[in-house]
Amino acid sequence: MKYFVMPDEDLQLDAHARQTLRGSFAQLSDGFTHYELGGPETGQLAVLVPGMTIPLFYWDGMASKLHARGIRTLAFSAYGRGYSDRTQGRYDEAMFVRQLRELLSFLGIDPPVNLVGTSMGALGAMTYLLDRPDSVRTLTLIGPAGLSTDTALQQRALRSDRIASFAARRFGRKILLGHLGRNVFDPALVEPLTAMISDCYRFEGSMYSFFSTLQNYPISGREDLYRRAGSLGIPTLLAWATEDRITPISGMDRARDLVRPRHTEIIEGCGHMAPYERPGETAELVSSLITARSDRIDS
Repeated sequence: MKYFVMPDEDLQLDAHARQTLRGSFAQLSDGFTHYELGGPETGQLAVLVPGMTIPLFYWDGMASKLHARGIRTLAFSAYGRGYSDRTQGRYDEAMFVRQLRELLSFLGIDPPVNLVGTSMGALGAMTYLLDRPDSVRTLTLIGPAGLSTDTALQQRALRSDRIASFAARRFGRKILLGHLGRNVFDPALVEPLTAMISDCYRFEGSMYSFFSTLQNYPISGREDLYRRAGSLGIPTLLAWATEDRITPISGMDRARDLVRPRHTEIIEGCGHMAPYERPGETAELVSSLITARSDRIDS
C-alpha cells in the first residue's frame, strides 16, 4: 500500500513538535520512538508492550500503581502511534519486534526483563520472547490477540493494496473510532479514550500506519506462536476481562492450553483495555507475578 496523508492529519511529528511533548525520544533504525522510563531505579523492570492503537500514556494509571509497588516501568508508543514516528514502510511484526529490541539496547537495559503485552502487543511480546528467550524473566498476556477468527476475513480483504487504500481513505476514521468505542466496558471512559488516541491521529501518516498494520500484521491464526512461547517455561500470567469485545474471553481456555501459564486471572466487569479501565487491579496482578519467584517451569 502506497504511503498517504489524510486531509485531517494537520500536524507534523518533527524535531520542533517533539520539543513540546512529554517524555523522551530514542532515534532507532526505523525512526524516533517515544518512551518513558519511570519508577524506582532499583525495581524490577516491567516493559509495557502496546497494542494496535494505544499511545504510551494509555499506561499512566497502571504504571503509577506499579511504581507504588516498587516496580520500574518502560512504556513506549509503537511506530505510527502516539508520538512515535510514522514510517513509510511495512508495519509488520518484524518492525515492531525490532523496535522493542532496539529500544532496550538504546537504553542499555540489562536482561532479563518482565514483558507485559496487551492485545496485539501480547503477540509482539511472545515473538520477542522466542527471539531472545534468555532476556525475559516473566511474561504477562492481557486480553491477547491471535486466537479469534472474527478479523480473519477482514484482514484477508485488506491484503489487497487497492482495497486497503480505499477503505483507509474513505472509512478510516469511522473504523478507528468505532473500534475504540468497543474497547472499554465503562461508557464514561469511551470519550476520554477516544480523545486520547484520536488526537494523536492528527499527525501525518497516522491512518496509513493503522491500515498498514491491519494489512501486514497477522492478528489471527497464531496458535503456533502461543504453543512455542508456552514451551519455554517462562513464568506467565494470562489475564482476561469478562466483557472483552475485541478479543473475547471465549478464547481463554484455548490460550491456557497453548501457553500453559503459571497464573490465570479473570477480571470481572471490564472490557478489552484492562490496564486503562482497571489500572489498580491489573497492576496488582502484574506485580504479584513479577515479585514472586520466577524460576522457569519444566517443559
